[in-house]
Amino acid sequence: RTANVVIMQMTHTDVSMTRPYWDDGTSPALSGLSTRPLALPRPVKMLVLLAFIIIFHITSAALLFIATIDNAWWVGDGFFADVWKVCFTENTTNCTDIDDTFSHYSTMQAVQASMILSTILCCIAFLIFLLQLFRLKQGERFVLTSIIQLMSCLCVMIAASIYTDRRQDIHRENQHLYSPTAEGTYGYSFILAWVAFAFTFISGLMYLILRKRK
Repeated sequence: RTANVVIMQMTHTDVSMTRPYWDDGTSPALSGLSTRPLALPRPVKMLVLLAFIIIFHITSAALLFIATIDNAWWVGDGFFADVWKVCFTENTTNCTDIDDTFSHYSTMQAVQASMILSTILCCIAFLIFLLQLFRLKQGERFVLTSIIQLMSCLCVMIAASIYTDRRQDIHRENQHLYSPTAEGTYGYSFILAWVAFAFTFISGLMYLILRKRK
């Protein structure tokens, strides 16, 4: 009888040792612990989002500055042109300013003015955003910043669209300047103008959706 008791106790111990988990596969010792992934605190999330928006806006402004200032909307082997000058770089760099003697000068002026206005509006939108960070009440949207940034987007779109549509007419009517540039292609300033259009559009939408938090 003593032997039977010992066997029964050992059997009970073996069963308890071989069943360290509940029926659903969880451990009794770990059942009270949380298995959710660690999440960043809300203030950290807001700081990361704020840093991303600021960097995105500064990048948009930089693209607009380069596209506006750098005279490389139409480029090729030995020349770069538009929207301020026509330059040839065979031996030395010789540049001719685009002025009122230029045929379709008003069209080129429209491109210049639209790019300048777009750059100015983008900078104003950034300053207003920084001001609204301290002035807006909690939960309000950055609507004014969004409107100004979308206006900047509209201006750069107008400039790039006008140049795309009227470039051939401008070059044909000014053959004395553009005859050596017939084999050219759109330059990086023109490409950056369209990239800046996308950036300002996206940032304008972000400001429209964004709400101020603590």
